Amino acid sequence: MNIENMEAFVYVIHYGSFNKAADALFLSQPSVTARIQSLERELDCRLFDRIGKQVQMTDEGKRFLPYAQQLLQIYRKGKQHVQHKQQLPNELRIGCTVSVANYLIPGLLPEMKLRYPQIQFKLQTGTTDELANKVLNKEVDIAFSRPVSHPGIRSIKLLLDPIRLHVYAGHSFLQEENLSIEALGDEPLVFFECGALDWLRIHRVFESLNRPPRIEFQTDNSETAKKLVLQKAGICFLPGICARQEVEEGKLFPIDFPETSGISMQTCAISLQGENTEILQEFAAILKSRASD
Repeated sequence: MNIENMEAFVYVIHYGSFNKAADALFLSQPSVTARIQSLERELDCRLFDRIGKQVQMTDEGKRFLPYAQQLLQIYRKGKQHVQHKQQLPNELRIGCTVSVANYLIPGLLPEMKLRYPQIQFKLQTGTTDELANKVLNKEVDIAFSRPVSHPGIRSIKLLLDPIRLHVYAGHSFLQEENLSIEALGDEPLVFFECGALDWLRIHRVFESLNRPPRIEFQTDNSETAKKLVLQKAGICFLPGICARQEVEEGKLFPIDFPETSGISMQTCAISLQGENTEILQEFAAILKSRASD
């Protein structure tokens, strides 16, 4: 049974169309169709019903799917072991978001260098979508980004960072014992917008208030947002990691509200399925040991 045919089957299901699966596999749509037809001949059954431009799994397709997924996983693991040159690369190309580059990577790379002195680390930044595409195109070996859902990408959760309101020293909120989130309506707000789903939850909280906050400054750069708060231009919801040093120095102060409890920014390490497993696990181990310190 051809592994590429099964891969096409799984991708069509994941993306919901032959065209999107073809784009993800860097194939033409007729090539994907031919692979599915070949698999259907091997199995002697139809895997999809075509209704106009829509495709829907048949009962046989639904029964075969978990086996196809398992076989793909076994194949990728087997390929990894067979090709396990485990000669680690001389150069490791790492992609990361700007926030990760500013606050996470500088604490990780020195320790990774101690563990792998022969490796040269090369960094580049981008958005989560850009980084996922670079991983798929083998332009970077691993990346640190928001969560990515793609059958060709392995994702390991590294960090769940609470998003909290941060105010500067001397701000009136620090004197309030029973501060209500409605008080945000009286304050100029700096809004750091990174495009992740959790920031949409912050927006929804704002929309539920009787008086929405006055957003005076909006930026997609956390350093800019933080510096505006330090200059007392406003207050801002920030991930804890980007304000950690200023909080420790008594320059910024986090404030919690029940309405924003549980809103966090998640960072994952991603790579192609079956590749760079050891490196990913080492990064995860370093972060875990730091969290337990």
